[in-house]
Amino acid sequence: MLELISHVVQISARRDRTEINSAMVDTLLDLFHPQSLTIYRCYSGNKKAMVFACAGYGPNGQFLRNAYLPDHRFCQPIERDPLLNRCRKELSAVIDFLDDGMHRIVFPVIRLNEPIYLIELLLSDEFSADHRVTLMGLIEYFGNHISLLDYGEADTLTGLASRKTFDKHLFELLGKAASDEMLSGPESRRRGAPCSSHWLAVCDIDHFKNVNDSFGHLIGDEVLIMLSQEMRRSFRFDDQLFRFGGEEFIALLQPTDETFALATLERFRSNVENQLFSRVGRITVSIGFSMLKPHDTPTDVIDRADEALYYAKRHGRNRVDCYEKLIASGDIAAKEIAKGEIELF
Repeated sequence: MLELISHVVQISARRDRTEINSAMVDTLLDLFHPQSLTIYRCYSGNKKAMVFACAGYGPNGQFLRNAYLPDHRFCQPIERDPLLNRCRKELSAVIDFLDDGMHRIVFPVIRLNEPIYLIELLLSDEFSADHRVTLMGLIEYFGNHISLLDYGEADTLTGLASRKTFDKHLFELLGKAASDEMLSGPESRRRGAPCSSHWLAVCDIDHFKNVNDSFGHLIGDEVLIMLSQEMRRSFRFDDQLFRFGGEEFIALLQPTDETFALATLERFRSNVENQLFSRVGRITVSIGFSMLKPHDTPTDVIDRADEALYYAKRHGRNRVDCYEKLIASGDIAAKEIAKGEIELF
């Protein structure tokens, strides 16, 4: 009992999904001694549900991956694994008895009738009923702690990640970009590594003040909620979406080339233009985006995306513009970034 309490204290002290996953793996290993275990983060998606193996224990020991940045090498459609898929559909623990006497059990962590995590363990047939009750209680506690964390990280109106969360995630992405540059040198380019990067897009609702002035702030809030729902439908499961403040939203796109990034943002812009927004009718968005560079500061990339957004606003709105393309065409001048200054963003 004291060991269980100690582990609960360790989990409760963490304030980050990745760190919570790490503490949960330690707890499951110490208390239940599974042959293997995997914590999957679930993404519902429009076309197919995906799972990301973000932490666990296997033949090569423990592994831990950034729970906020799904690595495609460890993602798969949930339909590929019948037991995981069954757990998703039944929203309850499921068991598969194996020929060697072991059994594979999967527990869901559920929110709004959707699994947000699946926890899979490979256990011996000697696993007692008391252990199962303890394990189910621990997984329920894990889910509650994740929910509290998400509540603190989310924008209360739209449910998208908040500005505070954006700051943290952008620093992580910039650190990853710098790390990737160190790992990819001339040899990587000779192997034909694809020309893909993370992209940051700033999305702004056109003439949103008119919506609030004409229809009131309650209808304005409804427009913001509907726009956030359209963002979730329009972007990929692993793109990160944020409400930056007011009528401004940000999307951090997973690595891709400029053509695909533009196509993704154009799809979102078109979907918004063609949707009816309650009593308001139709609204449009203007979008500016820029590539994340390895040695950027957060201010650098936001300023570039903002420059492209301002260009879109000045040239008719309801359009998507890329900073790098505008520089190449001579439509705008390269923005000089003043180094050594402190700017709160």
